[in-house]
Amino acid sequence: MKRIIIDCDPGNGIAGANTDDGLAIALALASPALSLELITTVAGNTPCETGARVAKDLIDRLGLSIPVVQGATQALQEDPVPWRETLDNRVNQLALTNLWQDVRQPADLKADAFDAPDAIGKLICDNPGEITLVAIGPLTNVALAMQRYPAMAESVAEIVIMGGVFTLDDYIKDTNFGLDPEAAHQVLHSGAAMTLVPMDVTTQTLLTQQDLARLTAVDHPLTDFVRDTLRPWIDYSMEARQLAGCWIHDVLVVAWLLNQRVASGIDYRVDIELRPGATRGKSWRYRQPLRLTVGVPDDCGASVHVLHRVDNTLLLSIIEQAFKRLKS
Repeated sequence: MKRIIIDCDPGNGIAGANTDDGLAIALALASPALSLELITTVAGNTPCETGARVAKDLIDRLGLSIPVVQGATQALQEDPVPWRETLDNRVNQLALTNLWQDVRQPADLKADAFDAPDAIGKLICDNPGEITLVAIGPLTNVALAMQRYPAMAESVAEIVIMGGVFTLDDYIKDTNFGLDPEAAHQVLHSGAAMTLVPMDVTTQTLLTQQDLARLTAVDHPLTDFVRDTLRPWIDYSMEARQLAGCWIHDVLVVAWLLNQRVASGIDYRVDIELRPGATRGKSWRYRQPLRLTVGVPDDCGASVHVLHRVDNTLLLSIIEQAFKRLKS
């Protein structure tokens, strides 16, 4: 059994907020091969306290005792205001709030604690080599944990990150890295064993309403949560992005931990643009030995394993089989 922490920014049940974090948590909870020992939240897809409420509500509904710890409410340096204005108001601008009118809101519950960086660093350093960190939001909590616990990079078994975008025509940067470029840069250069799951591969995923109905056919509070909160998000994605369903970015990270055949990867040199301007927060990758490029130092970028191709049929099968094991 693989012991994991999920650091996330869930928005399930919140109008206009992405639901892939909640699906990732659900898959982890439904998978006997994973032991989810801590959920921490960070400002990103939703404000930090909102994400904590979503996660705590789910854990409470399931009668579990997994601690939910609230973390960083804003980035290390990046101004949060423009990001919050966009992320929190897009659904109103598109006049699609009605999609959530019959969706149960998460209960108004408080996190179990409020210092996620400390919780992350302590659990990893107290269990060297045993904990895998699933980082599916901005990396603020992770960077702060590494600052407080210098041994964390060596103690963590692996950090698997959903973040970065390299070759998608319509994206200069993704939310997770763009919202906190300094944190992403620090974590990438930490020396920890690391796998990156960028938008280039997660946008190869697709979940349709028909898929959702099949995956959640089992009657269980966990599948109820997935079905009820993903239905409006799929409709929203179809309207706003002109997709046949929705992308399920974050769950690919958990699925890859369960079965690495779900996505293939390549080792790259990866880094983040930190200079002011439109490209601040942009990620880049490079495969050719840097010594062959004039004017580029050999130590430019961090060595990271990057996933680049996904088997979406297998991904959906992994989720379906996990949910089928649930008992009413």
